[in-house]
Amino acid sequence: MTRRLTLFFTVVAAIVVLGLGLLFLAETQRHFVVLDQMALEDKRQLIEEILGNANSVNDARSRLSDALGYHHDLYVLVKDAHQETVFQSSHSELGVQRSKAIHTDAKGTFGVWRNHDAEFHTLSFQSLSGYSASALQVLIATDTKHHTEFLDGLRSSLALYVAAAIVVCGLLSWLAARQGLAPLREMKSRAAVVTSHRLSERMPVGAVPVEMADLAQELNRMFDRLQDDFQRLTDFSSDLAHELRTPISNLLTQTQVALATKRDAATYRDTLASNAEEFQRLARMVSDMLFLAKTERGVDLPHKEVFSARKEAQALLDFYEAVAEEKAIQLQLHGDGQIDGDRLMFRRALSNLLSNALRYTPNAGAITIGISSTGHATSVAVENTGQDIDPKVLPRLFDRFFRADPSRAHPDSDGSGLGLAITRAIAEAHGGSVDAASSRGHTCFTLWFPHRNAHPQS
Repeated sequence: MTRRLTLFFTVVAAIVVLGLGLLFLAETQRHFVVLDQMALEDKRQLIEEILGNANSVNDARSRLSDALGYHHDLYVLVKDAHQETVFQSSHSELGVQRSKAIHTDAKGTFGVWRNHDAEFHTLSFQSLSGYSASALQVLIATDTKHHTEFLDGLRSSLALYVAAAIVVCGLLSWLAARQGLAPLREMKSRAAVVTSHRLSERMPVGAVPVEMADLAQELNRMFDRLQDDFQRLTDFSSDLAHELRTPISNLLTQTQVALATKRDAATYRDTLASNAEEFQRLARMVSDMLFLAKTERGVDLPHKEVFSARKEAQALLDFYEAVAEEKAIQLQLHGDGQIDGDRLMFRRALSNLLSNALRYTPNAGAITIGISSTGHATSVAVENTGQDIDPKVLPRLFDRFFRADPSRAHPDSDGSGLGLAITRAIAEAHGGSVDAASSRGHTCFTLWFPHRNAHPQS
């Protein structure tokens, strides 16, 4: 980028300097032409005055010789009506008579004549004399050699100046581009030190130009997301290892005990049945992890349709009715709304919330499912009575393998800690969200499902 900017600025500067130089040369040349025209017009008035006061041809020749003899760069030719020469400058070496006109003005009086390398500015006119009634033909020419020499020197000086100016502009352009892009190099150096062990490095937003501040802020936000995702991945790896270690340890211990001594068939069957339960738990955990991976990649919903949230919720309440009766928990359902999405995924998300509610609702408690619909979204809230959740814990409830207060844990639970994470993934796959609130002995989880062509609810 530095090279491209330097080349661009240098080319622009060269065009500007060359343009100014050519304009200056053209204006100088035009100015010399105007000066010669003025000088020739001045000599015209002098010649007309001399010829008008002359008494004879000899008198006119004498007066013209006296008045014009000291002009060594001026050629004057005067002829009468019979093309006889009345007066001719002694500077015949100017070769005006051998020149050819290459340019004349509209009146045909002022022109530019050239003879080989010599160039002349000429003025032709007619003048009356005091001794004859017929008009005389007058030609005045001035050599432009001194103008040409001056312009040649000026061109050489301008060429040297333009070359020097281009070099200087190139160096200054390189310096300006390098200094202007210094914040980018600073960003590069800071980004180069970012590693998995050093994710806290951030771009200096206040130390960069305003034009790069947005880029620096966006890079910082990207680093924040990467740091958060990396921390979540690290925690997930640690939690996953911890979750897998327990069933694998149980399987290994039971298998080693069973193989330590010879046992009867019933004992082996019990051991295999216990191992089968652990394998089922591992299979569910792997299946849940695969499901989370698919939903977080933003895949399309497999089967989209419009269905009644109340109908699906009622089917789940009927399924969990037996479990609720064992704990004397009252189940209630209110409201209705349409959901545009995958029916099975919705049932799985709502089932996760219901199973959690049944697990943590005390005996003789109550669970209520409230469904409401607006023009933008349908909400499904699962509320249960019981112990409040610490507000500090609420933001992490939907993290993988996260478990809340250990006092709420149940040793007999076969959950893997992925239920709420799956619920959030399902809601986000539908373009919605899920949130949780807990206070005054009531805990409520609310699912938001936006309608088609509507914005997701926050």
